[in-house]
Amino acid sequence: MKKLFSLLLTLAMILGCVSFASAEIDADLIKAAQEEGELIVYGSCEEPYLNAAARHFEELYGIKVYPQRLSTGEVQAKITEEAGNPSADVWFGGTTDPYNESAKAGLLMAYEAKNAADLAGAMYRDADGYWYGIYKGILGFMVNTEELARLNLEAPKGWDDLLKPEYKDLVWVSNPNTAGTAKLIINTMVQLKGHDDAMKYFVELDKNVAQYTKSGSGPSKKVGIGECVIGVGFLHDGIAQILSGYDNIALVIPEEGTSFEIGATAIFEGCAHPNAAKLWVEYALSPECVELADDAESYQFLVINSAKQPAAVEPFGLDPNNVIDYDFEDAKNNTTQYVQDFFNALGAAADSRFKTE
Repeated sequence: MKKLFSLLLTLAMILGCVSFASAEIDADLIKAAQEEGELIVYGSCEEPYLNAAARHFEELYGIKVYPQRLSTGEVQAKITEEAGNPSADVWFGGTTDPYNESAKAGLLMAYEAKNAADLAGAMYRDADGYWYGIYKGILGFMVNTEELARLNLEAPKGWDDLLKPEYKDLVWVSNPNTAGTAKLIINTMVQLKGHDDAMKYFVELDKNVAQYTKSGSGPSKKVGIGECVIGVGFLHDGIAQILSGYDNIALVIPEEGTSFEIGATAIFEGCAHPNAAKLWVEYALSPECVELADDAESYQFLVINSAKQPAAVEPFGLDPNNVIDYDFEDAKNNTTQYVQDFFNALGAAADSRFKTE
């Protein structure tokens, strides 16, 4: 009788955890994950969001989480080097182009997540279950209005404006070797202009670039203080800076059109804690997880139907659907080559401005 009571109590605790995060999570999966006891997460979202998600997962399931913040390019390089014996279990946040490259290389584990049924559309997941989307971010410019006024310059209206000679040393972009954001920018230009014209564009743009930052959010963090005058990146990063007190930042959606990221989560092939990793994916696809982003100053559009969008974004009037029809399949098949072509086009210009720290 005591054994039966103990079993029922354990089951009730497990089911209680399920009700917090999602009614779709299987009790057997929770039990198996708890037996593994720990989880190592590489996060390519901003660190406060990563840490908040990790802490809440621990609270829900009693599984110790070890989060580490790395840019998407760093994660891709690390798991490529580790070749099927990864030092982490899951990937959380960051653009999907590196996820697709990693899946193609056999570095991600397919998993059919039950909570994927709540995604806003088929485009927000890999068809074979190698990754699942959790948020969407719009690519654009963040400009320091005070510095532009001091220099008697107008803000750029579109991608071609960034080539104007008056913007020399004023533009910051991220490094394609370390940042998924930069890979998205390369793919965006290829899709807007065609391959050869895109490479010519980057050669001209390079003449105005003061720094290629390690992280995709790097340019946005320097706009408010005036170190960067024109930063290219995701507009939600600019919103975070504005809401932190920098009212000298304006957001620009390029007039020729722009693309978007899908921030994702995935399991590493060969990971040490596969059940805890599967549980993380189910958790990441629940409002319980993604709504933490708002309080953690990550203001992306959420792609889970039952999740509440961050209220802080509404006054900025951004439309998450006002974007180009981004060709994910072309990006999946050709990003590696396009990045190589980018550096070949720049040649000797690929210098110390490309930051890796």
